[in-house]
Amino acid sequence: MTVTVRPATIVDARAIATVRVRSWRAAYEGLIDQAVLDHMDIDREAARRAELWEEYHADPRGGDLVAEGEGAVVGWAAYGRSLDDDLPANGQLYAIYALPEEWSSGIGHALLTDAERRLIEAGFDLAHLWVLDGNTRAASFYERHGWREDGAEKDDDRLIGGANPQTLHERRRVNRLR
Repeated sequence: MTVTVRPATIVDARAIATVRVRSWRAAYEGLIDQAVLDHMDIDREAARRAELWEEYHADPRGGDLVAEGEGAVVGWAAYGRSLDDDLPANGQLYAIYALPEEWSSGIGHALLTDAERRLIEAGFDLAHLWVLDGNTRAASFYERHGWREDGAEKDDDRLIGGANPQTLHERRRVNRLR
């Protein structure tokens, strides 16, 4: 399959939500409470994403990318300026996911390479990302692409609230982009 990476538009909100929900359910099984994964809803996620699209894309140094294969969105990445107070000059990879049936097909590599290029074009020399503790598949992927742990860890309780709240323990990885 030939993969094309392009900037996402608001029209892609549902496809992005589909990639995120399906990949979370597969990648985080056993790492995140199953009730949290079961509660994820593509329609709700797509509506929220579309509603907040302009807010999420207000900073021109960041954006969303989608990977297309055979005319369908099969992956998604989001990047921009650092959200971490201790690394204000860094870029950050906020998310990168591919549909589970497309894992190990080059989609993640294509998305990561494009996101890194765009972070460089936005003026960032360094970037970082957060990996859920225990997610060895993702950690290995980033390691192969030059992203190294810097020793920082955090407990993130912003992402999963509602009826089944959960704190995510994450480890930071950094990469020199140029």
